[in-house]
Amino acid sequence: MHPEEQHEQRTPQAKNRSRCLFNGPERRALCNLTFMDEMPTDAARIWAEAETPHNAEADIERRNPSAMRITGTLSDIQAGLAVRAPAMIVTIYGDIVVPRGGVLWMGTLVEICAGLGISETLVRTAVSRLVAAGQLVGERDGRRSYYGLASGARTEFAAAARLLYGPPSSARGFLIHHAPGVDDETVRRAGLGRMGPDLYMRSDHPGNLPLPGLTFRAEVAEEAALLPAYAATLWNLQSFADGYRAVIDLFSPLAAALHEGAALLPADAVSARLLLVQAYRAVLLRDPRLPSDALPADWPGIAARRLFSELYRKISPLADDYIGTHFEARDGYLPARTDEVVARLQSLASDADV
Repeated sequence: MHPEEQHEQRTPQAKNRSRCLFNGPERRALCNLTFMDEMPTDAARIWAEAETPHNAEADIERRNPSAMRITGTLSDIQAGLAVRAPAMIVTIYGDIVVPRGGVLWMGTLVEICAGLGISETLVRTAVSRLVAAGQLVGERDGRRSYYGLASGARTEFAAAARLLYGPPSSARGFLIHHAPGVDDETVRRAGLGRMGPDLYMRSDHPGNLPLPGLTFRAEVAEEAALLPAYAATLWNLQSFADGYRAVIDLFSPLAAALHEGAALLPADAVSARLLLVQAYRAVLLRDPRLPSDALPADWPGIAARRLFSELYRKISPLADDYIGTHFEARDGYLPARTDEVVARLQSLASDADV
């Protein structure tokens, strides 16, 4: 990371925007102190005197106890998740940036992550590692840095987006692969169940990760009732079920509060949606997505999907409006909505009928 990137130019408007991303008075105070450290002493005093009595977000919280309730609920969600900078930055790009042109100013990325409790140092370190890993690519314009999705990462991001926002696909049965030399990372990413040396089974889905070696189609000819028990010997289905139940437990209180009419601040809508995507994505991308007759009767994946779809659509109008007036790319603010953003929401709406 270039030394000059440590202090990128921020306009007063950008400074004012970033305070809105903090969820509580302590975090807002910390954010204000950070900005004051960049100002001369007199300017910092004037800024503090002018801004402290008129914090719009704090006024909303004081007037509307439900806003405080939502803030507390978001704090509980954040405390229940192990939010790591690299994974969250991937989520930010996948959910917010890629469908809006693919490029984001580093200052905006720092502000978004600050609202999620991730420090600027961790953000910059994570971005450097993502660049080194071929996930992001950076460019400079004067003293400002912008980062976009690297061309080599687009296929992976598109595949993840199809799973998250596209219509759910039902497995067409099973495939059996004789694939010598497949490494453990490929086994995990491809959702393979190990049947024996160099022999694997997986669900037959469109867009499956290609594998080397022989591939056979498989179907159950007899005793189909034994399939769930056999599947449990090839995949750790309990860990996926636990992950889906954790998503339900974490986000059901937020869904219930919104259903009862609780107010959600626009900046909190962005944070809430990112946490929702991060939590659900972490389970979904590991799930082998087996055919329904191979799953336990009480499989929570369907309920988790329905909650994800409903809550995502519920908070998106506020979140998208905020994105369109606060998050910066090279040529100005990101658009609030694009054709891809609208298509995602329309596809998720179809989940309500599943």
